[in-house]
Amino acid sequence: MNGNGPGPAGNAALAGDAALVRNAALARNYAPLPVTLASGQGAWVTGVEGRRYLDFLAAYSAVNFGHSHPRLVAAAKEQLERITLTSRAFDNDRLGPFATALAALARKDLVLPMNTGAEAVESAIKVVRAWGYRRKGVPAGQATILVASGNFHGRTTTIVSFSDDASARDDFGPYTPGFRIVPYGDVAALRDALDDTTVAILLEPIQGEAGVIVPPADYLPAVRALCDERNVLFVADEIQSGLGRTGSTFACDLVGVVPDLYLLGKALGGGIVPVSAVVGDEDVLGVLRPGEHGSTFGGNPLAAAVGLEVVRMLESGEYQERARELGEHLHGRLHALVGSGVTAVRGAGLWAGIDIDPSVGTGRQVCLALLERGVLAKDTHGSTVRMAPPLVVERDEIDFAVDALEAVLRT
Repeated sequence: MNGNGPGPAGNAALAGDAALVRNAALARNYAPLPVTLASGQGAWVTGVEGRRYLDFLAAYSAVNFGHSHPRLVAAAKEQLERITLTSRAFDNDRLGPFATALAALARKDLVLPMNTGAEAVESAIKVVRAWGYRRKGVPAGQATILVASGNFHGRTTTIVSFSDDASARDDFGPYTPGFRIVPYGDVAALRDALDDTTVAILLEPIQGEAGVIVPPADYLPAVRALCDERNVLFVADEIQSGLGRTGSTFACDLVGVVPDLYLLGKALGGGIVPVSAVVGDEDVLGVLRPGEHGSTFGGNPLAAAVGLEVVRMLESGEYQERARELGEHLHGRLHALVGSGVTAVRGAGLWAGIDIDPSVGTGRQVCLALLERGVLAKDTHGSTVRMAPPLVVERDEIDFAVDALEAVLRT
């Protein structure tokens, strides 16, 4: 699977060369797999050459409900014919119902609508700093936020300032101060790093980009207790893990923890439009005053209409149950591969990080070989392959993907 000669990986490399010619005008901030997609339905996508592929990435969980879901497409079409953008200078008739429904789903009071996941994180940073100064009494300009090693919260300059991933951080300084990085999963390290200037602990309940890293079961409850003890806000970045992916509405639900702020995105837009949100109670989100934060597109009628339909789809619990039940099957099959080209499997629900034995190849090489067998997945950190199919995936489609992985590992 070295991708340099004849055979499946070699063919993929040739396809990649053609894609480079087609995309010569694009900045080279991505190195996509050599496939060009033209349409999608459910868990399947179709390339420009007419070949179908099983999508086991789901746009990093943004397509949780599958491609072209009829309910979401209908909501978008209906809104497209009415009004799509007003700015927040004026109200629109979709935003209030969306915010009310999302707040109820999260059992919170208020919703701050934005567009991208990184915007939700940036918004939360501003909110917790303001809360620290206006509610906790932290001296002006001294607020600190604790974050975890291996984190991925986005790629803005402030966010990469507290990344320890060289590819995200190097050569993009000077960096924003006010953050302290501690080992993920280590409550003692959090306690040691926390002081009177600490306003929040910002964590992913499950670290996605790091390789679907699941912390010890007692970690998040201990973080919640520490925050309560020291009057610090717990901010849960559920942009990838939330909205059904892990077999519950939020990954925090798996261990019975409720953060002060949820950060949501990706699946909130149904794979149709960018929608993100910070969701919290009045005593935290209520610190914002008119004019202090905003977005021209945040909370636009089209985004709110799609987001509202996403929330309505989650209210029944159907998708959470599918992720839970089918996730057990997925993980059962993947764990059976440990020792046969796989060194470890992690995850929850329909989300898995699979560590590939270096003797087999790199994660990228495995993904290239899966592509040739009709399965789309994505590597991370060299040796890990991530699988995150849409929640509409069927059991036999999971078997198709894992059978393909098993065949790749044998070659």
